[in-house]
Amino acid sequence: MGLNPLAEMKYEIKHTYGVLSESTKGWKKELNLISWNGRKDKFDLREWSADHDKMGKGVTFTSEELKKLRDMLNELEL
Repeated sequence: MGLNPLAEMKYEIKHTYGVLSESTKGWKKELNLISWNGRKDKFDLREWSADHDKMGKGVTFTSEELKKLRDMLNELEL
């Protein structure tokens, strides 16, 4: 039986920038600045339970990656 990698994962939410949506079960899709396992802060987009005790799969961005994503989104005609 292997180790659960999430069991040893530590995180600290440094700043919450906003909530994109909320499910009927109270989970919120948020953009946060997070330090994972004591590493340099990254921007993080994922779903969180109301108490931030559980999380869904997400994606992290460096500042440069987030700037490029912003520029890409600004080019879209929505």
